[in-house]
Amino acid sequence: MIAAIGDIHGCFFTLVELVELIREKYPSIKIYSVGDLIDRGKNSYEVINFIINENIEFTAGNHDYMFYHFFKKPASIFARSWSFNGSEATLKSYEKHENELFKHIDFIKEAPLMLNLDDCFLSHAGISIHYKKRLPPNFKNDQDILKKFVEQDYYEDFGVMWNRLPLMDIGKLQLVGHTRQEDVRIDEKANAAYIDTGAFTGKKLSAVIVEKNKIIDKLSVKTNLNDIV
Repeated sequence: MIAAIGDIHGCFFTLVELVELIREKYPSIKIYSVGDLIDRGKNSYEVINFIINENIEFTAGNHDYMFYHFFKKPASIFARSWSFNGSEATLKSYEKHENELFKHIDFIKEAPLMLNLDDCFLSHAGISIHYKKRLPPNFKNDQDILKKFVEQDYYEDFGVMWNRLPLMDIGKLQLVGHTRQEDVRIDEKANAAYIDTGAFTGKKLSAVIVEKNKIIDKLSVKTNLNDIV
């Protein structure tokens, strides 16, 4: 059994409230996130620091990679996109923490693009129907096949960073963020759940509790006003 949190986007105080709620109800549960830790909300530095200190694993999101590329690969499309995707709030949050900036960037770089867990499959934007004709029939039994496609296509608009296409049924429950929803939305046809509920817009941050590819609980907290720019 695991907990998975949707897109956090710099909403530190909201994140702390949600993690406390999860641990109150499920004391020893392992917590994950589907990425987009930073940008748009006020407290990106605090979010990453909390993720590190609380040992919360995550799959990197497009905003996390834009941050990384801006400083490490400035000529890339990720770096060039960051200036109009919420970079100002993130840079402001690091004004008093410049000595930790590159530590956090390196931490993001080490994050996987996918996590194929016993209970579910995590990525930021999901395995899209684009792969239906590209993946071999045995991919469900060989994680390395899927990982190869994910890593070679992560920058594409159908890849796990940017995808907006419908998701593919990969034989286990997919948990994704990236595409905002009013509430956690389950796509039964794709065996997938969208768990980004627009925390930075002032709505709420959500998590799902999953056991053996079934969502057994949904938890959420309203966005703390101290997180909104």
